[in-house]
Amino acid sequence: MVLAFSAAANETLSEQGSALPLTAALNQAESQNPSLAAIRARYDALKSVPPQAGSLPDPVISFNALNLPVDTFDIPQEAMTQLQFGISQAFPFPGKLKLREEAAEWEARSAGDDVNEWRLRLLRDVEVIWWRLFYLDRALEIIAANQDLLRQFVEIAQTKYMVGQGLQQDVLLAQLELSRLLDLQLQLKGIRGQETARLNALLDLPADTPMRLPGKAQRTLPDIPPETELYSLAARARPLLAGISKQIEAARSRVKLAKKDFLPDFRMGAFHGFRSGHNPDGSSRADFLSLKLSMNVPLYFASKQAKAVDQRQSELLKSRFRWQDTWNQVRAEISAALADYRRAREQVELFDHGIIPQARQTVSSMLAGYQVGKVDFLNLVRSQITLYDYQIKYWKTLSEARQSLAELSAAVGGRIMNAGKGEH
Repeated sequence: MVLAFSAAANETLSEQGSALPLTAALNQAESQNPSLAAIRARYDALKSVPPQAGSLPDPVISFNALNLPVDTFDIPQEAMTQLQFGISQAFPFPGKLKLREEAAEWEARSAGDDVNEWRLRLLRDVEVIWWRLFYLDRALEIIAANQDLLRQFVEIAQTKYMVGQGLQQDVLLAQLELSRLLDLQLQLKGIRGQETARLNALLDLPADTPMRLPGKAQRTLPDIPPETELYSLAARARPLLAGISKQIEAARSRVKLAKKDFLPDFRMGAFHGFRSGHNPDGSSRADFLSLKLSMNVPLYFASKQAKAVDQRQSELLKSRFRWQDTWNQVRAEISAALADYRRAREQVELFDHGIIPQARQTVSSMLAGYQVGKVDFLNLVRSQITLYDYQIKYWKTLSEARQSLAELSAAVGGRIMNAGKGEH
């Protein structure tokens, strides 16, 4: 369901203190993105084409002056002079209008699938960027916490050095690692600014609008159906494939229409000629009624109609090949996204249940040993650096898993499951 955002809602999103949940970002993009609105407007325009294509040509009303004597321009002078009023109507050969309307209808329905495909890609892009920002926020939090910890390490090293129990190189090492964290912090802030601008563009917000995300999100990664089941789901649900299938149907209708063009079109008309003056016997001259039936003759069918059939058949063949090529690409997208998701999910579990708890235990052991002089300062700092590196990699990998899930959902044509369930 689309959630329409008012101007006040947009202003709220731009406030420093507001947080943007993933569901709100997706709804904002779906209701406000100008590119999606443009695709929808194109679809609305194409929906008006089939009735036009299936309608008869406009009738022609004519007014003529026939057999007018040019010496006097006296209308009653000649018996054959008449002022004629008529109407004529063109009639395509039976079946042509229906095929034209049918082809236009398939094109319009294909444009509707284009809207759904564009919407899927838009929501995918929003979700991918949102999770990148979420990872960057967590990484910056970890860096800030470790900066505070390293400052404490610097103070400890300086205190030990001043009382002759430590080395100057310990102080320099802690200061170097602190500077490295500051450099990494600046880099990540720059990347976050770029990603924020991209997300704002998708949400139709000013590029410099501040963006704050919630501090918590769903960390559980769901199970994914087998690859073959995802293929089947994509074959049924992916709008991109459905749109090309409808273009194939439109091409079929055009082939039938091109074959119909070997048959003539007709034009029928009726004309009333008004005469003035009198006959030699003194009676008034009678008006004339003229009827007209004409048809075009496909005389040059070998170079015109036959070539048109060849053209339409080639276009049909192109659409079929395009569907097969797109289907191959869709399956490749599914397989690649699924492989990335499975890899990231396994890494998240490894970090969460193995590496990070072990790294924390190592830091605690190193700190206890350093306090009693059994561990040197270098090993203590290295253990702490290793811990925060793993913590950052955890959030990066979790973000990658969620991004892969978004890619996978878009590839199969819809959300595989409610991946955002439980987000704050």
